[in-house]
Amino acid sequence: MKIYLDLCRLQRPLDTKTQPRVAVEAEAILGILALCETGQVELVASDVLAFEADRNPHAIRKRYTLEVLAKATLFVPTDSRVEERARTLHVSGIKPLDALHLASALEAQADYFCTCDDRFLTRAKVVATLPTKVVSPLEFIVEVTR
Repeated sequence: MKIYLDLCRLQRPLDTKTQPRVAVEAEAILGILALCETGQVELVASDVLAFEADRNPHAIRKRYTLEVLAKATLFVPTDSRVEERARTLHVSGIKPLDALHLASALEAQADYFCTCDDRFLTRAKVVATLPTKVVSPLEFIVEVTR
C-alpha cells in the first residue's frame, strides 16, 4: 500500500500541540510514518515535496522533512504528465501547488493521498482521483486499522 503525504502533514508532528485536533493529527502522522518504517506502507515522495521542503526557512523543519522524504520508497519526478494532470485538477478548483501534489500521488498510483487541509480535502474528494483515495490522517488510520 502506497501513501503520499502533503508537506503540511509531513511536518504536523513538529507543530505546537495546544489544539486537540493538531495533537491527534500529529499522533496519526507518527503512526503512518511508523507503518512506513516497518514496511507495511510505502511512502511516496516527489519533486514537489522536495521543492517545497527546500524552500522552508526553518532549519529544523527542513531537516526533519528531508529526513522523512529520504525514507520514501518511490519518487515521482515532475514531468509533462504530472503537470498536465495538475492543470486539470487546478481547473477543478484546487490550488496550483496542491494540484501538483495530488497529480504526483496519482502518477505514483498511490493508494492514499493524505492531507489535513480541510478546503483541499473537500475539493479533492469530489474530483476523479481513483484509484487514489483522498483522506485525512485520521481517516487513514481508522481505515487501515479496521
